Amino acid sequence: RLLTGLVAAMALLAALALAGRSGADRLAERWREGAQAAVTVQVPQPTPDRMARAIAVLRDLPEVAGAEPVDPARMAELLRPWLGGAEGLPLPGVIELRLAELSADATLIGDRVAAEVPGAVTEAHGVWVAHLSALSRAVQGLALAVLALVAAVAAAVVGVAVRAGLSARRDAVLVLHGLGATDADVAGRFARRAAWLAGIGAAGGAALALPALAGLAALAGPLAGEASWQGLPWLDLALLPVMAAAVAWVATQTTVRRWLRRLP
Repeated sequence: RLLTGLVAAMALLAALALAGRSGADRLAERWREGAQAAVTVQVPQPTPDRMARAIAVLRDLPEVAGAEPVDPARMAELLRPWLGGAEGLPLPGVIELRLAELSADATLIGDRVAAEVPGAVTEAHGVWVAHLSALSRAVQGLALAVLALVAAVAAAVVGVAVRAGLSARRDAVLVLHGLGATDADVAGRFARRAAWLAGIGAAGGAALALPALAGLAALAGPLAGEASWQGLPWLDLALLPVMAAAVAWVATQTTVRRWLRRLP
């Protein structure tokens, strides 16, 4: 019973780590696509003629899916927290682009616009894409480290429980061993029992994690553009009992065989 409860607690932590890794990856991917596809063109001295020429050039490019000018009132509102009132400031005209393909070269787009409208500057969001990618990799690395730590602790817990079981059944094991039972027979019997208990515990821990994971997914759902239950890592959660059973089986086999080799 103690082994099952401890493995359930480890599985709960593992489920949270898996959900964090999966959720961070999906959010980062969605934000990367949005940031990478968004490009802005700034047109100094935004006279109607210069803005019209810039928009016409952009809309003729096959790499551009859409080009829309930003309303000056919206620009002033966006700048208000930093500049206060923007009245009287020589603000450039801004055109928002949506790229047809994420692999399109924003530099080439900017060169074509600048050739038609001197002074026009094209800005992509490659820096933000790099930051999001780095953040996603860091979260995934941290989740993998947590999973490795959980697996190591679970293996240690199983090893302690198995050694306690061997000590309690020392005489019976010695009799079986003396009657011809091989190390593989004894280790296999203990390993099957430990794997079953670990699998049951992991299934219970994963089930206990579902309400918390559903709540977190509901909060992140609008940001990821998906329903709360859809965002859960169902495959990873389903594999948790299998992985817990495998860890318990390997740990038990190792512990029992080492214990048997020390017998006189």
